[in-house]
Amino acid sequence: MQSPALPARETPERDLQQRNTDEGALPEPWRRRVLRNLLYGRSVDRAVKARARIGLVIAVFALCYAIIAGRLVMYAATDNTTVRRSYSADAVATARPDILDRNGEILATDVRTPSLFAEPHRIIDKDEAIELLATVIPDLDTVEVRERLSSRRRFAWLRREITPKQRQEIHRLGLPGIGFMHENKRVYPSGPLVSHLLGHVNIDNQGIAGIEKWLDTRGLADLHLAGLARDRLQQPVELAVDMRVQHAMRDELVKARTKYKALAAAGLVLDARTGEIVSMVSVPDYNPNNPREALDPTRINRLTTGVFELGSTFKALTLAMALDSGRMNLNSVFDARAPLQYGRHTIHDYHAQRRMLTMPEVFTYSSNIGTARMALALGVEHHKQFLRRMGQLDRLRTELPESAEPIVPRRWQEINTVTIAFGHGLSVAPLQAMMAISAMMNGGYLIPPTFRKRTEEEAMQVATRVLKPDTSEKMRYLMRLNAEKGTAKRADVDGFYVGGKTGTSEKVVNGRYSRHKLLNTFTAVFPADQPRYLLLVMLDEPQVIPETHGYATAGWNAAPTAGLIIARIASLLGITPRFDLPPADRFILASAQRR
Repeated sequence: MQSPALPARETPERDLQQRNTDEGALPEPWRRRVLRNLLYGRSVDRAVKARARIGLVIAVFALCYAIIAGRLVMYAATDNTTVRRSYSADAVATARPDILDRNGEILATDVRTPSLFAEPHRIIDKDEAIELLATVIPDLDTVEVRERLSSRRRFAWLRREITPKQRQEIHRLGLPGIGFMHENKRVYPSGPLVSHLLGHVNIDNQGIAGIEKWLDTRGLADLHLAGLARDRLQQPVELAVDMRVQHAMRDELVKARTKYKALAAAGLVLDARTGEIVSMVSVPDYNPNNPREALDPTRINRLTTGVFELGSTFKALTLAMALDSGRMNLNSVFDARAPLQYGRHTIHDYHAQRRMLTMPEVFTYSSNIGTARMALALGVEHHKQFLRRMGQLDRLRTELPESAEPIVPRRWQEINTVTIAFGHGLSVAPLQAMMAISAMMNGGYLIPPTFRKRTEEEAMQVATRVLKPDTSEKMRYLMRLNAEKGTAKRADVDGFYVGGKTGTSEKVVNGRYSRHKLLNTFTAVFPADQPRYLLLVMLDEPQVIPETHGYATAGWNAAPTAGLIIARIASLLGITPRFDLPPADRFILASAQRR
């Protein structure tokens, strides 16, 4: 039997034409037919294509949601610091390099600590959030927090540097819009021991004092702004300070301040050959981990920020000027038989001998009259030029931003030269004076002080010769002679051949010098025949105690304090003791004459 013939399969186009013909509709316009052919082709099933498009749309939406879900997972797994940093209008604390002492001991470093922030637009109930946060952080300023949460900003700090325990408790509260950032916090393991040298940073880890501020001026701040200082791969900064020496000197100065009931005490150890500052202490000091203490005006760094009339310490500069001029020598004689009358001013000697004095005697008896006559003989202009050459009339620049301008007379007349010759009428920073004394000891080279490590070769590249080598030899002799016979005898430490000079100056109170308010200094060099280190000790308003027999001058308090410090630090500095050395005139002076 033969199967019935099946109708030929019609295309959708023919089917549409047939339906149009059957329904009596007009034929499809040729333009629409051409457009449909271009869009769908001649043999495409539009129903199939519609289903494909719907499937494609579903796939695109599924991919978008998958990407969003992946990003949410990534945000939850990564540090909030990188996620939220773009929202912050405040600076975020960035990393700083470690600071080390000359032996590699850490003086300052960074630790990671959490900080609390909020996104105000995501917080549902601000009052509830503030109340819950206050239970974890009792000292939270709720008024300030409410203002921040009510602002239109998308990011607001609530508390910088919270404890890990507080972070954990706040996290358990589950408050939406509350998050944490891990920031770098600066810590100082040694506390106040080197506070005036290191300085401190603010809440954003930016240096605002001391070496910390110097680091920012050297380019660290620019790295922070560029976002390139966020890691811990920065090179550590090595300083010249020796923590062992620093600890010993601070300990002795604290004891001396208590013993002599002084307002303050300060000390400095300087390498005469390199200009390195091996130790610097000024007490009362402060803890850089609590920078608010630095706001106390009594805690200033008296060695660089303060300027003082240093009294008889300046007599060493006057004698060096006289010797270096070539017009006077160690055998020159000066009339100290009577007080020096100059206008309405009368110059007296504290240890009056009332006779003619040789230059060494002027130094060992600390004669105001003798030094004044030396300066007058050389003249005002010579005196000014010499002090300028020695760096005493201009501001001293070191790595520490905190430094003061010297107070120089507006009109420098003969009376100014007279008083400045023995240490009154010119105020300088103690570190500035030590730079000049170092030049008198090291052969005549003025070396700018530095808080960073420096070799002798590097020091010579920045040094300036300001004195003849012969002048330096004679000044070393006078310093040692003063420890043998003069006002520095209580600073002499057996085995270390110490030389030194005392300085007692009356402080100005209500425009007049006060006999009962003294600023005492003592400058020492050891060993005096081959100078390596200089020491400065300063006591502000020390009082009379039974041990000083009614005296409050530097020879009775600053000098013995210096002796105790030298006894503790000399071996730490590598100075080998030598005993039974001959007196200065047969050792230092004789060797200088042989050369």
